[in-house]
Amino acid sequence: MKLLTTSLTLVCLASAFAGDASAPRAARSVHLSHPAPDGALFYNEAIVDVSANGSYFMVCGWNTGYFGIQQLGSEDKKVAIFSVWDQAKGDDPKAVPLEQRVEILFQGEGVNVSRFGGEGTGGKSMLPFAWRIGEPVRCMVGAKVEGEKTAYTGWIFLPDKKEWKKLVTFRTRSGSALRGYYSFVEDFRRDGRSVGEVRRARFGNGWVKATNGEWSPLTKARFTASSSKWEAKETINAGVDGGWFFLATGGETKRTAELRSLLECPARSAKQPGDLPTP
Repeated sequence: MKLLTTSLTLVCLASAFAGDASAPRAARSVHLSHPAPDGALFYNEAIVDVSANGSYFMVCGWNTGYFGIQQLGSEDKKVAIFSVWDQAKGDDPKAVPLEQRVEILFQGEGVNVSRFGGEGTGGKSMLPFAWRIGEPVRCMVGAKVEGEKTAYTGWIFLPDKKEWKKLVTFRTRSGSALRGYYSFVEDFRRDGRSVGEVRRARFGNGWVKATNGEWSPLTKARFTASSSKWEAKETINAGVDGGWFFLATGGETKRTAELRSLLECPARSAKQPGDLPTP
């Protein structure tokens, strides 16, 4: 009888474990992609409405990098992060030959620079940045094509000092201008509990300075989402809210916008912001 009871207990535990393994462990990543010409500068703003530990609100993404803000292990651990990919295959940063790695041309004071892997490889920079719920975060990316390479620079506006800070300049073997503009909201904690937490942000007043020098506002955005099996599929949403695009994921979020739908939001201004940093 004791042996039978032990066996039944093991079977029940195994069944429970299997059930847990099949449950979603993360909120689904949601994205906005913006049609715009190849550019030399990409400016965008974000306002975080709801956050949780392990959140990434990516403000300026393009075909070779991404730039935004994160909440790490607590509300006191918030950073700005700017990353550029190596133009090499693989996920092991140590396996990339030196001549194919992202170069560091400039590193701002207080900015930590390191290598990353696991999702491709490249250069990463992080700055402690105490962004606040409900307040705009302003980011700008610049690209300077230098033959077969391109140098990418990230700037973020420091609201307390009312000035722009140049974080880093990374150079990689892309040889192209900025293109493929996008933003996203991501749950990178992925511990089974984070799927029940809401993350929501608004994005807007985006502008691209094309390679011919003309500025274009970002007035359209296509709504997409990731497809990982371990993400909750239905608790996502996107739309337009008071002159901003918005993205939401996790918790009890209800979807009202169709995936792949094209959202439209009129430009809040006929002219790009006048206080942008000079590259």
